Amino acid sequence: MTAYTATVTVRLKRGVLDPEAETTQKTLERLGFELADLRSADQFEVDLDAESADAAAERADEMAQRLLANPTLHDYDVVVEERGA
Repeated sequence: MTAYTATVTVRLKRGVLDPEAETTQKTLERLGFELADLRSADQFEVDLDAESADAAAERADEMAQRLLANPTLHDYDVVVEERGA
């Protein structure tokens, strides 16, 4: 078994209201920043042991599907990296 860190980033799908991002974008624009768009996201880092990076990604994907993301509202990405000793 190898130690991995799976990073799961969960964000609202485009078109779903994101009040936190709207407020942040308006404030950044008032501060002089030009933005085309801004979306908020939650990020989860999961340390796990698995036989391979693919196996770790499959487990993290299952976690996202079962709990971390609502497929009706959210998109998510999974990135897996081997943890150094």
